Amino acid sequence: MAGAWRLILLAPLAACTVGPDFAPPQAETPAGWADQGGRVDPATDPDPRWWTGLGDPLLGSLEERAIAGNLDLKRAVLRILENRAQVQVARAAGLPSLQASGGYTRENLGLKGPLAEQRIDEPVLTALAAPFDLFRAGFDASWELDLFGRVGRSVEQAKAEEVAAEGSRDDALVSLEAEVAQTYAQLRGAQELTRITAEEIATESEILALTHQRRLKGLVSELDVDQATTQLRTVQAQLPQFEQQADQAINSLSVLLGLPPEALRGELSTAGPVPRPPAIVPVGLPASLARRRPDIRQAEAQLHAATAGVGVAVAQLFPELSLTGSLGTRATQAKSLGDWANHFSTGGGTVTLPIFEGGRLTGTVRIARAEEAEAVLAYRQTVLAALRDVESALATFRTEQVRQQRLTELVASARDLLYLARNRYEHGLSSFIDVLGAETTLVQARQQWVQSTTTATTDLVALYKALGGGWEAVGGGGR
Repeated sequence: MAGAWRLILLAPLAACTVGPDFAPPQAETPAGWADQGGRVDPATDPDPRWWTGLGDPLLGSLEERAIAGNLDLKRAVLRILENRAQVQVARAAGLPSLQASGGYTRENLGLKGPLAEQRIDEPVLTALAAPFDLFRAGFDASWELDLFGRVGRSVEQAKAEEVAAEGSRDDALVSLEAEVAQTYAQLRGAQELTRITAEEIATESEILALTHQRRLKGLVSELDVDQATTQLRTVQAQLPQFEQQADQAINSLSVLLGLPPEALRGELSTAGPVPRPPAIVPVGLPASLARRRPDIRQAEAQLHAATAGVGVAVAQLFPELSLTGSLGTRATQAKSLGDWANHFSTGGGTVTLPIFEGGRLTGTVRIARAEEAEAVLAYRQTVLAALRDVESALATFRTEQVRQQRLTELVASARDLLYLARNRYEHGLSSFIDVLGAETTLVQARQQWVQSTTTATTDLVALYKALGGGWEAVGGGGR
């Protein structure tokens, strides 16, 4: 036992950690965004709760409830708990283990024949050859000393995988927040299209009634009545698709909140305006993207785990030292187990050195190094994809702002055109074809304007998603 204790005391002095140490990679990002047009501010980082900038309290309420109730997000949280438990398992491999044991056996040593040959007296022979009870109680201990850092690297790897799981949860959170906001904007857009289509139906009905009156007075032909009827039916046919879009958006929002599809109908069936982007949108600099985008942070953690995995593989090439020991008592009667005179103890150590494994260990090292190199490339690819997402989102948001302005001007001019066409028609100065053309232009312009308004908001949400904000106050609060 004294030799074993000397090994325990000297082992930490000889311990070392093999394998590469992890160094966080530096993301290669440009000094500024290539597309900085429109209403963006690159000098200010976006608000983590960016949806509050859309000025819609109901949207904010939906976001909070989605964060609390979404089922996919809850699954991501459970995966984090699994990884945290894995850290505990990896750490336990470097600690001593202690087990209590006890047992009972009835033994017959089979000594009667050999002892009889020695001409032992019959009473003594009978006593030695008789079966007897043996009771045992004690403790067994073992400890694998982490001489070359295999356990330490395993713990490091497990911790990095936990961080990667948190990054996955945060990425799911950002996607959820974006999907809720985009679906809400699409709902309000569909409701707005339903409203203006209903207004157009009322207007077309008035024009049809006017045309009937003029037909009765002999001022227009039956063709004008048929054309007005066709125009009314055309607009009416558009209404069901907008109502369907609104229904689908309500169902989608309900499921995103972890509720049955119809759960939010009473709350969301009343129409409301499409949330509008703020006057200035803070986007921050590219250099801050790496600390905001959860997928970049996840890729960095996966690289860390792969680097630690190399250390685990390399440590398997080195000797392993295990210490074992036992302490307990044995007695032929259970009541005598507490008698210290019956105690026994064992202790020692085992050194295991791999000599021939058929290339398994060196192959494992090569696999680990290849996985590390792959993780480096995956990190770089993730950064490039993030930069691409932001640049594309900036360009899309900017161009939609221009399109919306043009459509605003188009709606105004289409209104003037319809007013003039109707006035000339009512005074007999033009045909009904001019009125139909002006009506069609106005209906299409108004619908395109609403669709552009919705698109501008969903494009803004896509920009916020590309910037990676929205997890800090929720996902990062527990670290």
